Amino acid sequence: MKTRVLLINPNRMRPVVAPLGLDYLSSSLADNNIDFEVLDLAFFDNIEKEIKRFLKGRYFTAIAVTVRNIDDSYFFSRDFCLKKIKGTIDLVKIHSPSPIILGGVGFSIAPIPVLKYCGVELGIWGEGELSLPLLIKSLAAGREIDTIPGLVHKEDNKYRMNPPSYIDLQKICLSQRNALNNRRYYQEGGMVGFETKRGCEQTCYYCADPVAKGKKVRVRNPKDVATELAGLLEKGIACFHTCDSEFNLPENHAIEVCKEIVKQRLGNKIIWYAYATPFGFSDELAAWMKEAGCVGINFGIDSGNERMLKNLGRNHTPEDINKVAVLCHKHGFAFMFDLLLGGPGEDRKTLSETLNLMKYLNPSRVGISLGIRIYPGTYFGKVLGKEMQSSLKGFFGESDIEMLKPLYYLSPDLGEDIQEYIEKLIAGDTRFFFGGSEKIEANYNYNDNTRLVQAIKKGHKGAFWDILRKIDEEELSSPPQASEN
Repeated sequence: MKTRVLLINPNRMRPVVAPLGLDYLSSSLADNNIDFEVLDLAFFDNIEKEIKRFLKGRYFTAIAVTVRNIDDSYFFSRDFCLKKIKGTIDLVKIHSPSPIILGGVGFSIAPIPVLKYCGVELGIWGEGELSLPLLIKSLAAGREIDTIPGLVHKEDNKYRMNPPSYIDLQKICLSQRNALNNRRYYQEGGMVGFETKRGCEQTCYYCADPVAKGKKVRVRNPKDVATELAGLLEKGIACFHTCDSEFNLPENHAIEVCKEIVKQRLGNKIIWYAYATPFGFSDELAAWMKEAGCVGINFGIDSGNERMLKNLGRNHTPEDINKVAVLCHKHGFAFMFDLLLGGPGEDRKTLSETLNLMKYLNPSRVGISLGIRIYPGTYFGKVLGKEMQSSLKGFFGESDIEMLKPLYYLSPDLGEDIQEYIEKLIAGDTRFFFGGSEKIEANYNYNDNTRLVQAIKKGHKGAFWDILRKIDEEELSSPPQASEN
């Protein structure tokens, strides 16, 4: 029987976000002469009907399901996305006897708990370009799988994990993006993602990126990155967003990527956005990003208070935040400062200091996330996890020991009416994105965001925060409708 694998994207968030990992994995499968098909459920309303139709009478060596999100990482909604993914997996089990393999960034945050919850016995944590083809070929040939890098599997009623595989990105080509309908993702999602590197060396106490992607930064060949963008441009896609943890680290590589984009004469044909950190963002980099077509930058600054930055494990200072604001204004970038408020030690004084600094620096937009999502494997997951076992004070959500379901910490020093307090501090200031249960239209949670979906349908393109900024400005500048009376 011919070796064939089915790749499934179960992510049904709106606006749609292309499963970048599946696109990159497809090249590796093709290089290993493994046939594959993609079942992208993002675009179907009746997924049960589509799964049944697609799998009827067909057998695959294995079915690989990507898990991009465990939850939506938003304090007010706490949407446990994995529950929906499990429902999809259960449907696949009904209609196919093929073994199921889980993978993806969300899966790699907590591999064994995710496998247990979903009732699956195989997974690949970390990168799959090397490990997935090895696993597929071993399953097809009936060979032992115990030594495959990154394998998580059930054996003798126990789950076992092998160390993950982190490949040399300089030696592989990821520029062939043909597995997905990226053109449709561009039309319905407003942008398409790409990577210039993987891994993160930062020490943010709350962040799951080093857990899922590795703590060592591994960079791609800048020429391969630019070639990837050129190929997508040929498909009619002209707006992109980096999927790196931080585009500007290391800074010299970011500059080389920009230079290659300029060299391939793409800078005036595409626009793109990036995630970045205030630490290591220079005037030289800003200039090259601008020439390469970058129009917007999202800086994860978390706080404007020095003590809180240390409490969150950040390595930048309020002075660094000030510097990047000056540079962004100078080079004409739209830029957003993302705040993470409510960590250990946060009080109303530190919070108001941060918000006042934002008003002074005048970014294009400020995103306010309230509460710290506690992920397993992170520093906070270990430290606050122990604290949670002795006291539930400051914790919100489901307090299971594996921390798989949405669990948040919010400093008790902020008081019970902290949402109203923040709303009072930012009242009337349209630069701030902050919404709660009663202000759902005002939030910038990208999970089933109706305003975003409608704006993209009307032709808006760009980072979600920038689209929201633009439609807010359009609404403010539009003259009021005349009354029919």
